[in-house]
Amino acid sequence: MKILLTGAAGFIGMHVAQLLLARGDEVVGLDNLNDYYAPALKQARLSQLLRLPGFRFVQADVADYDALDTLFAVEHFSHVVHLAAQAGVRYSLQNPRVYVQSNLVGFGNVLEACRQYRVEHLVYASSSSVYGANREMPFSVTHNVDHPVSLYAASKKANELMAHSYSHLYDLPTTGLRYFTVYGPWGRPDMAPWLFTSAIMEGRPIEVYNHGRMMRDFTFVDDIAEGTVRALDHVPKRTPRQPEGNLQPGCSDAPYRVYNIGNHEPVTLLKFIETLEHVLGRDANKQFKPMQPGDVEATYADTTALRRDMGFEPRTTLVEGLIRWSSWYRSYTD
Repeated sequence: MKILLTGAAGFIGMHVAQLLLARGDEVVGLDNLNDYYAPALKQARLSQLLRLPGFRFVQADVADYDALDTLFAVEHFSHVVHLAAQAGVRYSLQNPRVYVQSNLVGFGNVLEACRQYRVEHLVYASSSSVYGANREMPFSVTHNVDHPVSLYAASKKANELMAHSYSHLYDLPTTGLRYFTVYGPWGRPDMAPWLFTSAIMEGRPIEVYNHGRMMRDFTFVDDIAEGTVRALDHVPKRTPRQPEGNLQPGCSDAPYRVYNIGNHEPVTLLKFIETLEHVLGRDANKQFKPMQPGDVEATYADTTALRRDMGFEPRTTLVEGLIRWSSWYRSYTD
């Protein structure tokens, strides 16, 4: 395959690129290298990829359609993995306009380029945040997702709806992946594992929201990357609609699918911190805080559809994942 991978300098993008390159695919990585967090970390990820045969990098923004159009016209991609987005739930409360520009305008540009240049399959990152105010656990792709509680979540649900319209109208195969709380080596410094680890190692207090009662389906990044690559290989087909009823969420008579990728084993935030303390060999100074706007109390992935269609589900335990995370963190920050 010749693959465009947007967000290639990002946390998940780097790991997906490594898997694709290891099996011999040609990967053109695209990233705008913005300063939402330290660009030096993005450059360090890129330096790992640029050593690998089959990888080339283009600095551009998906919100710039002319740049995308030129790239597609020159490269003739067979497949696209779209991971570029403005990330972060809480930041969407502070700077909503960048989410509109990157996650909505940018995604619309990617869809249109894929249509114009007849891409065989578009795989894109959605998020567990689309489940929003849902309380029925575990979260299933068959559940309704009409109540997002942050603009970030709303932008990801909008991506799924936009993708469906292109799949329906233009027969463009699209697969959305709802990622659940990803962690691991090369992770983002604005996420809990990095924030907690750096504070514990430096003797600073950590802020524990909702008094530690939050539950998250922490999913190791290698599992996320493998699920993404498997989804890329599994091109959705049109399936005839059953005459007796309406379409249900998560399925379609268009070449369109949505899957959860999560560990299917949520743990409380306090349990996560206790495990991290054990791995680091140090105690955390916890400062308990109330729930933050835009957050949800729990996430829990039903991976039935992923297991059925891909023969895969994440299996890395929290202890194993945090050992690998902490080993990388120490080596990177030393």
